[in-house]
Amino acid sequence: MLLSACLFAQPAARHTPVVVCFGDSLTAGYGAPTGQSYPDFLESDLEEHGLHPRIINRGVSGATTKDALAQLPAVLALHPDIAIVEYGANDGLRGAPVNSIVQNLETIISTLEQAHIRVMLAGIYMPPNYGPEYVNQFDAIYPDLAHKYKLPLLPFVLKDVYGVPGLMSADGIHPDAEGYQVVAKNVLTVLLPMLTK
Repeated sequence: MLLSACLFAQPAARHTPVVVCFGDSLTAGYGAPTGQSYPDFLESDLEEHGLHPRIINRGVSGATTKDALAQLPAVLALHPDIAIVEYGANDGLRGAPVNSIVQNLETIISTLEQAHIRVMLAGIYMPPNYGPEYVNQFDAIYPDLAHKYKLPLLPFVLKDVYGVPGLMSADGIHPDAEGYQVVAKNVLTVLLPMLTK
């Protein structure tokens, strides 16, 4: 009877990884039509690699790291396997103290990790007109945190996009649809090993 039950047992359902893209307007897709954010393009890029995770876009335009803290319970409720954390740009553009940005990001990272969610960090650089002292301190945030918490890091989410004609929207800050396709490729280079290990 036991052998018979084993022979006809259903195979265990394969787990579909859940990836939450947790960030500000660069994650939300501001500057491009609906459905053309980097998480949208990331999903199709992963499919080309034979991977079919569930991609959830939790980007909120204008959000700061403080806003991200308030959104953490909603992200935790999704029970993601991986969270791509892309925050800090709005803090920096408002000249927020670097130590407060770091503190908020550390809280976000530690909270996610305590929930057994793997974290990928997506960084941003400040424009030079904010002064070398602030820019240098800000730009060090992401590599320092990645080193401290041993996180996969995309140092500059707008690599090969920022300032490139045809890839930026009219505001000169956010990518257009083609730019978000490049952002998705940038994210893919770091995310892919996390999904295939």
